[in-house]
Amino acid sequence: MNRWLLLVALPLIPVLVAPCGLAQTAPAPAVTSAQPRTAPRNVSAAEFERMLQGTNVVVLDVRTPAEFEGGHLPKAVLLDYRAPDFTNKVARLDRSKTYLVHCAGGVRSSKACVSMISLGFTNVVNLEGGLGAWQEAGKPLQE
Repeated sequence: MNRWLLLVALPLIPVLVAPCGLAQTAPAPAVTSAQPRTAPRNVSAAEFERMLQGTNVVVLDVRTPAEFEGGHLPKAVLLDYRAPDFTNKVARLDRSKTYLVHCAGGVRSSKACVSMISLGFTNVVNLEGGLGAWQEAGKPLQE
């Protein structure tokens, strides 16, 4: 009878032990470059300035119109993140371009970048620290 009990109970051990955390779990899948990016690429003011020299680049200022009028980057296009039609306007942008996105402090632009990525944009870059970091680095604004 002991043999029979052992033959019946032995296959059940992994089932009984699994809830205790002792069972092996499969490793998490590795992130590959083929997987879509969900977070924006954040760059410093120096790197952002270097990227401004590139071709096929759009400088996207996501601040309010009043903030924009107070000073902005040369060739910047205003697209207010807080405007109710922001997502509709972004959806109409050319996805083949690289978008260099900024705001005053980096929060709105980071959120704007996430929205753009969720809409299928693949070349989206956020100015870390926004125009505050830009000015701290001694970079000029256009008025």
